[in-house]
Amino acid sequence: MNITFKALIAATALATIAGAASADEVKKLGVAVPNLQADFFNQIKLGVEAYAKEKGIETIVVDAKNDTATQVSQVQDLMTQGIDAFIYIPAGAAAAAVPTRLARAEGIPVINVDRTPDGEPGDTFIAGESVESAYEVCKTIIEMAGGEGKMAIIHGQKGTTPEVLRHEGCLRAVEENPGVELVAEQWSQMWSPDEGFSIAQNMLQAHPDIKIIFGQADGLAMGAAKAVDVAGLSDQVVIGGYDGDVAALEYLAKCEGPFKVTATQSTQLMGRLAVDSAIKKAAGEDLPERQTPNAVLTTCENAPEFVAEHP
Repeated sequence: MNITFKALIAATALATIAGAASADEVKKLGVAVPNLQADFFNQIKLGVEAYAKEKGIETIVVDAKNDTATQVSQVQDLMTQGIDAFIYIPAGAAAAAVPTRLARAEGIPVINVDRTPDGEPGDTFIAGESVESAYEVCKTIIEMAGGEGKMAIIHGQKGTTPEVLRHEGCLRAVEENPGVELVAEQWSQMWSPDEGFSIAQNMLQAHPDIKIIFGQADGLAMGAAKAVDVAGLSDQVVIGGYDGDVAALEYLAKCEGPFKVTATQSTQLMGRLAVDSAIKKAAGEDLPERQTPNAVLTTCENAPEFVAEHP
């Protein structure tokens, strides 16, 4: 978590050089994402498209708008369009294995990014190290709150890989601080600011003395920050998020408001790694089971450098 931005960019360049391979076997790439309204997934898409274009690869992107049935239908359609590899981010836990099975039936390489379906993983899984990163975020906001007080967690979509792992990491920080009392938890469906706002409002009405809130995504944290502002509790509550969305980084760079900390993921690097992995697998190369770009603990002090250049 203490990797510098310059070191991160250097690692990105090395990863791209090391992953360089002929694109002769991949001319068309299918990409299935949960929801392009979320900046996190859009950043991954941008990374895939820009790097695939450099390689002369056509990309077909489908947006499930967080509906698993829609995603399955979209992937069925992708399989009829002659794609040579498949980059897949499940829209939810239910039916998440179906797209992988559809691709395997056609002999198409599957690259999972951010989420992996239970029981049916792809040929590699590219994701940030959610447990330690979430631990660092929660540890930091607990410290900012003086190491004690009532705490709430706003979860992402239940059962998805990041929701499960980020909860595990945050709970470790909570357990290390006996002065912290976890008084409220609620799951969202869309990881969205609107959900973060409404969930945080309900939590604050039930527990007006909450001091710490962890939103498992920046959208949730931004919504919670708005709810805290509306309640007039900005000086009382410390909020942490996750992902390093552009809007969240711009918020943090101002060094004001209750939202104090996030973990910035290397989203565009994930996209480039996914394309290189697809090329390698199509060429018959072995891939590591897991590829883990760093997430960087981000506060108002280092947020401006990520606003200037997102990894």
